[in-house]
Amino acid sequence: MSLLVTGLVVFFVLHFLPIFAPLRSHLAARLGERRYKGWFSILSGIGLVLIAVGFAQTSPERMVFSPWPRAVTAARDVVPIAFILLAASHMRGYIRAVLKHPMMIGVALWAVVHLLANGDLASTVLFGSFLAYAVIDIISATARHAYASFTPSVKYDAMAIVGGLVVAVVVMSLHRILFGVPVVSFSL
Repeated sequence: MSLLVTGLVVFFVLHFLPIFAPLRSHLAARLGERRYKGWFSILSGIGLVLIAVGFAQTSPERMVFSPWPRAVTAARDVVPIAFILLAASHMRGYIRAVLKHPMMIGVALWAVVHLLANGDLASTVLFGSFLAYAVIDIISATARHAYASFTPSVKYDAMAIVGGLVVAVVVMSLHRILFGVPVVSFSL
């Protein structure tokens, strides 16, 4: 569990830097923007690896609450929407223009459905952390007006929908191999 928590701390400390704009600006000025982004990416990757390895090493026997059966079946529908929102966050479509923060909304949806579908301590720590981060980031970004202004195009929404669905099908198809847990009620 300590490896999981260490990975979460590394990952989220880095991802909270934009909230503390003066600190982020100081680091970027000192290192240079490209080097800052490079270190950010490397350390974020290390954090993700620690999260994955730490989560894989935990035992699901210690339950915090009983899983919600409807969340297990809802995941099949919610996760593709989350992937579409993740894709839309990088495109200049109407989805991004309307929602402002589709990536964090997608992360929150993914985290909620996985949190409710599990119930063991490690899953609660993992998905609860991502849910808390998404909520805090949405609130912070909204308060800072941290969203781009652009002219949206439907073609980007179409690309986000197709791309998000393709990635969702791949991840859900490989879920057992990647994460050791089969996707319930999903088949190609």
